[in-house]
Amino acid sequence: MIKNIIFDFGDIFLNLDKPAVFRNMEAFGFEEMTMEMDTFAKQYETGLITSNEFIKTLNALYPKATETDLIVAWNSILLDFPEYRLEFLEQLKEKGTYRMFLLSNTNDLHIQHVAQTMGKTRFERFKTCFEGFYLSHEIKMRKPNTEIYEHVLALNTLIPEETLFIDDTKENTDSANKMGIQCWNLQVGEQDIIELTQRL
Repeated sequence: MIKNIIFDFGDIFLNLDKPAVFRNMEAFGFEEMTMEMDTFAKQYETGLITSNEFIKTLNALYPKATETDLIVAWNSILLDFPEYRLEFLEQLKEKGTYRMFLLSNTNDLHIQHVAQTMGKTRFERFKTCFEGFYLSHEIKMRKPNTEIYEHVLALNTLIPEETLFIDDTKENTDSANKMGIQCWNLQVGEQDIIELTQRL
């Protein structure tokens, strides 16, 4: 029996355009994602480097761009947060049937942009739906590493078999599933979070 639900953020509630960053960076000389760049991005996502350090390092790699250009390109992945999804989440919270948590791989620039774009009132409406609001850059861990799931489970005394984790990335749900957590690997474009009640 499901008692707890852990939600991802991007492409679960907030629409994303994942290739947009690379598409927009091409104007500055970006050609392909290297292993070094991937490691660097993950360091930022786990809060090991600051936004200032992140942008300055990118600027050194792509001097054609201004720092503002780079921030705009970096945030171009972030699209809209449909109101119907927020209302669905609020209705689910209001029922009080499940303990609800957010667990997102994100970074400071992205979360600031989302909060600003949504507006203070809407962002607070979103945050207050959750008992725990876990962002990778704040807790210094990221999915799919096992430690991040262990952290959320232990901190909130959650039993894996009573917990449903929803994420659009199969690598993340596979990792959680190995720990006994029930999972829904949501297929973006084919499924929507508002179908959740049919799965509980």
